[in-house]
Amino acid sequence: MLNKRFGIDIDGTVTSPSTFIPYLNKSFDLSLTLEDITEYDLVPIVKAPEQELANWFLKNEAEIYENAPLAEQAKDVLVDWGKKHELVFISARHDALLDVTKKWFNNHEIAYNHIDLIGSHNKIEAAKTYDIDVFFEDKHDNACDISEECNIPVLLFDTPYNRLPTPKNVVRVYNWAEANDWIQSWLKTQ
Repeated sequence: MLNKRFGIDIDGTVTSPSTFIPYLNKSFDLSLTLEDITEYDLVPIVKAPEQELANWFLKNEAEIYENAPLAEQAKDVLVDWGKKHELVFISARHDALLDVTKKWFNNHEIAYNHIDLIGSHNKIEAAKTYDIDVFFEDKHDNACDISEECNIPVLLFDTPYNRLPTPKNVVRVYNWAEANDWIQSWLKTQ
């Protein structure tokens, strides 16, 4: 079996894309569902000033990340992949959240070879640095940029906020089982 290096986003990919919704609803007196989140930028959806939302996020992010639910089927697939492949988690979280992030992975018993919290949505350099073979993402523009700049396949986990058209090298998947099926087929061609 070929050992590949998988670059994997965390939030909205490994964690449930609805993670933030209960916190937003409580703090801003809303009743949002995942289907209401039709764009990545939450400012127009929450209808709060950008700075207010940014301050709220900084105040609450550690608690949210610590309690984030796993995406369905993610653990089984990642545990299986971790036996055969290198798992490099590349996230826009800032590095002050590394302890919270590692604790979350350990609590959920998900192995990792590396966690890189880059503090930015621009994951291209990290994907190149780690020589990633395939990437897993939920942010539409990240998926498109990574696939084009790195010339690798990117599996885009479908959510209401990422449904714009995608280039050929971006493969939309609807769950982790489907991602695993795609990977198993892809590995046979490598």
